[in-house]
Amino acid sequence: MKTTANNYCGYRFTPEIIGHAVWLYHRSCPSFRDVEELLGKRGIIVSYETIRQWCRKFGPEYARKLELRQGRLGGIWHLDEVFVRIRGESHYLWRAVNQDGDAIDILVQRYRNARAAKRFFRKLLKGQGSPPWQQVTDELKSYGAAHRVTMPSVNYITARYESNRAEVSHQPTRQRERQMRRFKSAGQAQRFLSVQGVILNSFRFARHRMRSENYRWLRARSFKDWTAAIAA
Repeated sequence: MKTTANNYCGYRFTPEIIGHAVWLYHRSCPSFRDVEELLGKRGIIVSYETIRQWCRKFGPEYARKLELRQGRLGGIWHLDEVFVRIRGESHYLWRAVNQDGDAIDILVQRYRNARAAKRFFRKLLKGQGSPPWQQVTDELKSYGAAHRVTMPSVNYITARYESNRAEVSHQPTRQRERQMRRFKSAGQAQRFLSVQGVILNSFRFARHRMRSENYRWLRARSFKDWTAAIAA
Protein backbone atom coordinates (compact mmCIF):
# COMPACT_ATOMS: atom_id res chain seq x y z
CA MET A 1 0.00 0.00 0.00
CA LYS A 2 1.38 3.43 -0.97
CA THR A 3 2.22 5.85 1.78
CA THR A 4 1.68 9.59 1.53
CA ALA A 5 5.44 10.12 1.31
CA ASN A 6 5.63 7.84 -1.72
CA ASN A 7 2.93 9.91 -3.43
CA TYR A 8 5.32 12.87 -3.52
CA CYS A 9 8.28 10.83 -4.70
CA GLY A 10 9.74 12.25 -7.90
CA TYR A 11 8.19 15.69 -7.52
CA ARG A 12 10.48 18.72 -7.60
CA PHE A 13 8.37 20.81 -5.25
CA THR A 14 7.62 20.19 -1.59
CA PRO A 15 4.24 18.93 -0.30
CA GLU A 16 3.61 22.39 1.18
CA ILE A 17 3.86 24.08 -2.23
CA ILE A 18 1.77 21.41 -3.96
CA GLY A 19 -0.85 21.54 -1.21
CA HIS A 20 -0.99 25.34 -1.32
CA ALA A 21 -1.60 25.29 -5.08
CA VAL A 22 -4.43 22.77 -4.69
CA TRP A 23 -5.94 24.80 -1.85
CA LEU A 24 -5.83 28.03 -3.85
CA TYR A 25 -7.58 26.45 -6.83
CA HIS A 26 -10.41 24.81 -4.88
CA ARG A 27 -10.88 27.32 -2.06
CA SER A 28 -11.23 30.50 -4.13
CA CYS A 29 -12.24 30.96 -7.75
CA PRO A 30 -9.01 31.27 -9.76
CA SER A 31 -8.04 29.51 -12.96
CA PHE A 32 -4.94 27.34 -13.24
CA ARG A 33 -3.18 30.30 -14.89
CA ASP A 34 -4.18 32.54 -11.97
CA VAL A 35 -2.68 30.07 -9.50
CA GLU A 36 0.48 29.96 -11.63
CA GLU A 37 0.73 33.74 -11.38
CA LEU A 38 0.09 33.78 -7.62
CA LEU A 39 2.85 31.24 -7.06
CA GLY A 40 5.13 33.13 -9.45
CA LYS A 41 4.71 36.25 -7.29
CA ARG A 42 6.31 34.23 -4.48
CA GLY A 43 9.17 33.07 -6.69
CA ILE A 44 7.73 29.60 -7.38
CA ILE A 45 8.03 28.98 -11.10
CA VAL A 46 5.61 26.28 -12.18
CA SER A 47 3.35 25.90 -15.23
CA TYR A 48 -0.44 25.92 -15.07
CA GLU A 49 -0.48 22.43 -16.63
CA THR A 50 1.57 21.10 -13.72
CA ILE A 51 -0.90 22.70 -11.29
CA ARG A 52 -3.74 20.99 -13.14
CA GLN A 53 -2.01 17.63 -12.71
CA TRP A 54 -1.44 18.33 -9.01
CA CYS A 55 -5.14 19.09 -8.50
CA ARG A 56 -6.16 15.97 -10.39
CA LYS A 57 -3.84 13.65 -8.44
CA PHE A 58 -3.66 15.11 -4.94
CA GLY A 59 -7.04 16.86 -4.62
CA PRO A 60 -9.11 13.68 -4.06
CA GLU A 61 -6.55 12.35 -1.57
CA TYR A 62 -6.61 15.57 0.45
CA ALA A 63 -10.41 15.56 0.41
CA ARG A 64 -10.53 11.96 1.63
CA LYS A 65 -8.36 12.83 4.64
CA LEU A 66 -10.42 15.90 5.46
CA GLU A 67 -13.61 13.81 5.29
CA LEU A 68 -12.20 11.43 7.88
CA ARG A 69 -11.62 14.38 10.20
CA GLN A 70 -15.08 15.84 9.59
CA GLY A 71 -16.89 12.61 10.46
CA ARG A 72 -20.66 12.38 10.11
CA LEU A 73 -22.32 15.55 8.85
CA GLY A 74 -25.58 16.15 10.70
CA GLY A 75 -28.88 14.33 11.07
CA ILE A 76 -30.97 16.32 8.57
CA TRP A 77 -30.29 15.90 4.87
CA HIS A 78 -31.48 18.53 2.39
CA LEU A 79 -31.38 17.22 -1.17
CA ASP A 80 -31.72 18.96 -4.51
CA GLU A 81 -30.67 18.51 -8.12
CA VAL A 82 -29.62 21.11 -10.67
CA PHE A 83 -29.28 20.99 -14.45
CA VAL A 84 -25.76 21.26 -15.94
CA ARG A 85 -24.76 21.13 -19.60
CA ILE A 86 -21.63 19.17 -20.45
CA ARG A 87 -20.43 19.09 -24.06
CA GLY A 88 -23.88 20.10 -25.22
CA GLU A 89 -25.65 17.29 -23.35
CA SER A 90 -27.92 17.58 -20.34
CA HIS A 91 -26.71 16.20 -17.01
CA TYR A 92 -27.96 16.56 -13.46
CA LEU A 93 -25.93 17.38 -10.40
CA TRP A 94 -27.47 15.80 -7.29
CA ARG A 95 -26.36 17.40 -4.02
CA ALA A 96 -27.07 16.79 -0.34
CA VAL A 97 -26.29 19.25 2.45
CA ASN A 98 -26.92 19.07 6.18
CA GLN A 99 -28.85 21.48 8.39
CA ASP A 100 -25.82 23.76 8.62
CA GLY A 101 -25.36 23.96 4.85
CA ASP A 102 -22.27 21.74 4.74
CA ALA A 103 -22.04 19.61 1.60
CA ILE A 104 -22.48 15.91 2.36
CA ASP A 105 -21.97 14.49 -1.12
CA ILE A 106 -22.66 15.08 -4.82
CA LEU A 107 -23.29 12.89 -7.83
CA VAL A 108 -23.33 13.83 -11.53
CA GLN A 109 -25.72 11.70 -13.61
CA ARG A 110 -27.38 11.76 -17.01
CA TYR A 111 -30.92 11.31 -15.72
CA ARG A 112 -33.29 12.62 -13.07
CA ASN A 113 -35.44 9.52 -12.64
CA ALA A 114 -36.06 7.15 -9.73
CA ARG A 115 -33.09 4.97 -10.65
CA ALA A 116 -30.74 7.96 -10.49
CA ALA A 117 -32.23 9.05 -7.15
CA LYS A 118 -31.77 5.55 -5.68
CA ARG A 119 -28.18 5.51 -6.80
CA PHE A 120 -27.56 8.85 -5.10
CA PHE A 121 -29.28 7.75 -1.88
CA ARG A 122 -27.18 4.61 -1.70
CA LYS A 123 -24.04 6.68 -2.23
CA LEU A 124 -25.04 8.92 0.66
CA LEU A 125 -25.73 5.96 2.95
CA LYS A 126 -22.40 4.38 2.07
CA GLY A 127 -20.50 7.60 2.76
CA GLN A 128 -22.27 8.49 6.01
CA GLY A 129 -22.64 4.98 7.38
CA SER A 130 -26.25 5.38 8.56
CA PRO A 131 -29.42 7.22 7.50
CA PRO A 132 -30.46 10.61 8.90
CA TRP A 133 -33.45 11.11 11.15
CA GLN A 134 -34.99 13.55 8.67
CA GLN A 135 -34.81 14.01 4.91
CA VAL A 136 -35.91 17.15 3.05
CA THR A 137 -36.47 17.36 -0.72
CA ASP A 138 -38.65 19.15 -3.23
CA GLU A 139 -41.72 17.47 -4.74
CA LEU A 140 -39.86 15.57 -7.48
CA LYS A 141 -41.45 12.11 -7.52
CA SER A 142 -38.09 10.40 -8.04
CA TYR A 143 -37.13 11.34 -4.47
CA GLY A 144 -40.24 9.75 -3.05
CA ALA A 145 -39.68 6.52 -5.00
CA ALA A 146 -36.05 6.31 -3.87
CA HIS A 147 -37.00 7.12 -0.27
CA ARG A 148 -39.54 4.28 -0.09
CA VAL A 149 -36.91 1.78 -1.24
CA THR A 150 -33.71 2.93 0.51
CA MET A 151 -34.79 4.78 3.68
CA PRO A 152 -38.48 4.11 4.39
CA SER A 153 -38.15 4.67 8.15
CA VAL A 154 -36.67 8.18 7.81
CA ASN A 155 -38.95 11.17 8.38
CA TYR A 156 -39.57 12.59 4.90
CA ILE A 157 -40.51 16.24 4.25
CA THR A 158 -41.44 17.91 0.95
CA ALA A 159 -43.03 21.12 2.26
CA ARG A 160 -42.68 24.26 0.18
CA TYR A 161 -39.48 26.27 0.73
CA GLU A 162 -38.02 23.56 2.98
CA SER A 163 -35.45 22.62 0.32
CA ASN A 164 -34.15 26.20 -0.08
CA ARG A 165 -30.98 25.35 1.86
CA ALA A 166 -30.01 22.75 -0.76
CA GLU A 167 -30.94 25.04 -3.66
CA VAL A 168 -28.71 27.83 -2.34
CA SER A 169 -25.79 25.39 -2.05
CA HIS A 170 -25.58 25.25 -5.87
CA GLN A 171 -24.33 28.85 -6.09
CA PRO A 172 -20.58 28.09 -5.75
CA THR A 173 -20.97 25.44 -8.45
CA ARG A 174 -22.57 27.91 -10.85
CA GLN A 175 -19.78 30.37 -10.15
CA ARG A 176 -17.07 27.85 -10.95
CA GLU A 177 -18.99 26.56 -13.96
CA ARG A 178 -18.88 30.07 -15.47
CA GLN A 179 -15.22 30.50 -14.54
CA MET A 180 -14.28 27.19 -16.17
CA ARG A 181 -16.54 27.84 -19.20
CA ARG A 182 -18.56 24.76 -18.38
CA PHE A 183 -17.33 21.36 -17.30
CA LYS A 184 -15.59 19.28 -19.94
CA SER A 185 -16.93 15.87 -18.85
CA ALA A 186 -19.10 14.27 -16.20
CA GLY A 187 -16.00 12.70 -14.65
CA GLN A 188 -14.25 16.05 -14.39
CA ALA A 189 -17.32 17.66 -12.81
CA GLN A 190 -17.68 14.80 -10.31
CA ARG A 191 -13.98 14.90 -9.39
CA PHE A 192 -13.71 18.66 -9.03
CA LEU A 193 -16.99 19.27 -7.17
CA SER A 194 -16.38 16.41 -4.74
CA VAL A 195 -13.04 17.93 -3.71
CA GLN A 196 -14.36 21.49 -3.70
CA GLY A 197 -17.26 20.59 -1.42
CA VAL A 198 -15.04 19.04 1.25
CA ILE A 199 -12.56 21.93 1.19
CA LEU A 200 -15.30 24.55 1.39
CA ASN A 201 -16.80 22.69 4.35
CA SER A 202 -13.49 22.92 6.19
CA PHE A 203 -13.23 26.69 5.74
CA ARG A 204 -16.91 27.61 5.96
CA PHE A 205 -17.86 29.50 9.13
CA ALA A 206 -20.85 31.64 10.06
CA ARG A 207 -18.50 34.56 10.66
CA HIS A 208 -21.28 37.09 11.19
CA ARG A 209 -22.59 35.03 14.12
CA MET A 210 -19.41 34.73 16.18
CA ARG A 211 -16.78 36.82 17.88
CA SER A 212 -13.59 37.55 15.95
CA GLU A 213 -11.41 35.50 18.30
CA ASN A 214 -13.66 32.46 17.85
CA TYR A 215 -13.53 32.87 14.09
CA ARG A 216 -9.72 33.06 14.12
CA TRP A 217 -9.54 29.97 16.31
CA LEU A 218 -11.74 27.98 13.93
CA ARG A 219 -9.76 29.20 10.93
CA ALA A 220 -6.48 28.21 12.59
CA ARG A 221 -7.92 24.76 13.31
CA SER A 222 -8.95 24.36 9.68
CA PHE A 223 -5.47 25.29 8.48
CA LYS A 224 -4.05 22.77 10.94
CA ASP A 225 -6.31 20.06 9.49
CA TRP A 226 -5.26 21.04 5.98
CA THR A 227 -1.57 20.87 6.92
CA ALA A 228 -2.15 17.37 8.33
CA ALA A 229 -3.93 16.32 5.12
CA ILE A 230 -1.04 17.33 2.85
CA ALA A 231 1.75 16.19 5.18
CA ALA A 232 4.27 13.72 3.77
